[in-house]
Amino acid sequence: MAKSNQLVVSAHHAIPRYQQIARQLKQAISDGELVAGSRLPSSRTMALELGVARATVENAYGELVAQGWLERRGQAGTFVSPSATSGANNVANTSSQPQGAPRPFQMGLPALDGFPRALWARMMGRRLRLQTRYDLMLPEANGESTLRQAIADYLRFSRSIDCQPEQVFITAGFQAAMRLVVHTLAKPGDGIWLEDPGYRYVRPVFAEAGMALHPVPVDNEGMQIDYGLGHFPDARFALVTPAHQSPLGVALSLARRHQLLDWAAANQSWVIEDDYDSEFRYHGKPLPPIKSLDGPQRVIYAGTFSKSLFPALRVAWLVVPQQQVEAFSQHTHYLPCTAPLLIQQTIADFLREGHFWRHLKKMRLCYSERRVWLEQALQQQGFDVVPQAGGIQLVMRVSGDDRALVAKAREAGLAVQALSDWRMVSKGEGGILMSFTNLTSMAMALKVAQQLRDAIF
Repeated sequence: MAKSNQLVVSAHHAIPRYQQIARQLKQAISDGELVAGSRLPSSRTMALELGVARATVENAYGELVAQGWLERRGQAGTFVSPSATSGANNVANTSSQPQGAPRPFQMGLPALDGFPRALWARMMGRRLRLQTRYDLMLPEANGESTLRQAIADYLRFSRSIDCQPEQVFITAGFQAAMRLVVHTLAKPGDGIWLEDPGYRYVRPVFAEAGMALHPVPVDNEGMQIDYGLGHFPDARFALVTPAHQSPLGVALSLARRHQLLDWAAANQSWVIEDDYDSEFRYHGKPLPPIKSLDGPQRVIYAGTFSKSLFPALRVAWLVVPQQQVEAFSQHTHYLPCTAPLLIQQTIADFLREGHFWRHLKKMRLCYSERRVWLEQALQQQGFDVVPQAGGIQLVMRVSGDDRALVAKAREAGLAVQALSDWRMVSKGEGGILMSFTNLTSMAMALKVAQQLRDAIF
């Protein structure tokens, strides 16, 4: 594909035109139609041939340059990067990927090609130009006030959580949010219920604080609250992912949500609700967050922009009960928010101006399509995919030692994970965890599914 007239751009497509161009160019590079070192038409020429604005082509080129697929050589023009993949290379070979590109199936990432980078750059540039000398001072320890207000407004209308800006605390990532909770409310020896299997990367935060980690099994209705009540009734905390349990993807049933709240109220314990990807649900109506049902005021609600925007932001937030605002505020003097002020201000603008809503709507359609691509590709290879109503990852059932199978896949450059590695003490069938967010075509899904089968069988 050396000529731009082989590209097809539609004004009626669900994604912006610059992303249509970027995706097709990326696919052409992956398929070997555009080889490393090939010179692309100038943005002016490409725009004329496609009948789009020159800025549209510039945005497409800029996105691919940032991702490592293209490189600019001054007046010489724009070229396919020497490090870019080609059709002759194995997609799963990480040495042939553009530098910094996600590996196939890599979890914890949103669709990097779906984020409106050009819009974000303009908004950040505007904020930078509007900053005054007072913005050079130390920022607020609990987070920028405009962002706290924007989050409170967003949660009120999208998640039915009635909170005030002073109840919102901004942190530099989810682990930092959990450290703030621990430093404010916990003491050594306190017990915490953890989903088993559950999010493995936050356990060290609680262990370092000297807390007792209590694994509670998960079934198709989420955390088994009866088990926690029977085995660890005096625990002081429970950490749950009720919208899409991490990693199984099940939702905590409404009955168990009320049961959890009743336990917390009676025991004066705290429920930490990690609502990490509730925005991405594809089937059925989501259950209300536990925080919206929190009459006893025992729920601490945690969210992050890592999955909805992009993880490099390193920005998360907590919503704490009103009576705990003063205690949390005191501890932010020792654990202040370290997210850059410019980043916080830009996120606030992104929320207030409606871009966040539009982005989420677009990404729901994108992820729904990409999930179907991967499910169908895996099923064609004979794999058993666990159905889920939402989220940005999936579970594939396997028989035998899932850790051994994953080790083989990772040797082949596939960034899958073993379900057993997310367990604490529970036993159950093996599984392979993977993400579909950065699969840009059905052809790519078919290719990496074939590579997965070749690697583990």
